[in-house]
Amino acid sequence: MEKNSRIYVAGHRGLVGSAILRKLQADGYTKLITKTREELDLLDFAATKEFFKNTKPEYVFDAAAKVGGILANDTYPAEFISENLAIQNNIIRNCHAGGVKKLLFLGSSCVYPRACPQPIKEEYLLTSELEPTNKAYAVAKIAGIIECQSYNRQYGTNFISVMPTNVYGANDNFDPKTSHVLAALVRKFHEAKSSGSDEVRLWGTGAPRRELLNTDDLADACVFVMNKEDAPDILNIGTGMDLTVKEIAELIKKISGFKGTIKWDASKPDGTPRKLLDVSRIHALGWRHKIDLEEGAKMLYDYFVENVAKKS
Repeated sequence: MEKNSRIYVAGHRGLVGSAILRKLQADGYTKLITKTREELDLLDFAATKEFFKNTKPEYVFDAAAKVGGILANDTYPAEFISENLAIQNNIIRNCHAGGVKKLLFLGSSCVYPRACPQPIKEEYLLTSELEPTNKAYAVAKIAGIIECQSYNRQYGTNFISVMPTNVYGANDNFDPKTSHVLAALVRKFHEAKSSGSDEVRLWGTGAPRRELLNTDDLADACVFVMNKEDAPDILNIGTGMDLTVKEIAELIKKISGFKGTIKWDASKPDGTPRKLLDVSRIHALGWRHKIDLEEGAKMLYDYFVENVAKKS
């Protein structure tokens, strides 16, 4: 990408999209294209087509998606599959029709089978059954990967898909019903500390293992990959390290200063037992993460206190 290339960031107000936008701005890219949901409904093919016709982006980062944690995915599977299929299809089709030079499609580590060998290699895609609690979302994202590969095969496009591990950071979603693991823990422990509670109740057993990546690192990787001519069409992005949910909870407990006990509710689902990505492909290209989990978790806790807790 040139500094004056026309670059569209879809989903620029979300967790990942906002981080990509910040990274592009920091790196001096000057022709950045963004539209809010009110300005452009990506579920509307005609509106999306008109937008691409008028703005003529050369590069596209597709970070627009309906996302959520275990509860949201398990409760609203119809919305998760239908909305994500529509959004990504409208973007991918119009990237091809508009002659976009390169598209980076944001997938998810949940596209991989539930019982995957660890760490998870890109070639494990579609080798066995998915995790039931987020199957609808995963199927939509898998369809996006296959669609990108299909356009590359049939039309010679340069559409690549990146599979980030669990991400967290500024602009995270802290809603108790729809948040992901780290943001959910930050809220629970902060509220327990603030209310003087003597215990925090958490879902599951705490045994599943999770790999966590700061969104600023993810954004750095996405811009890095977009500028790599030899990047493969599917690529994992992560740290290559994981912890149990129990260990992550203990970390947030320490950061928050909560002095009570943690109670685990084993009647609630754990989700996928383990999701550790094999990141050897992106390491071979020359990229590695910079923010370790303890530093990143402290940043997230401080962000929540300053931007969410004080305003609620």
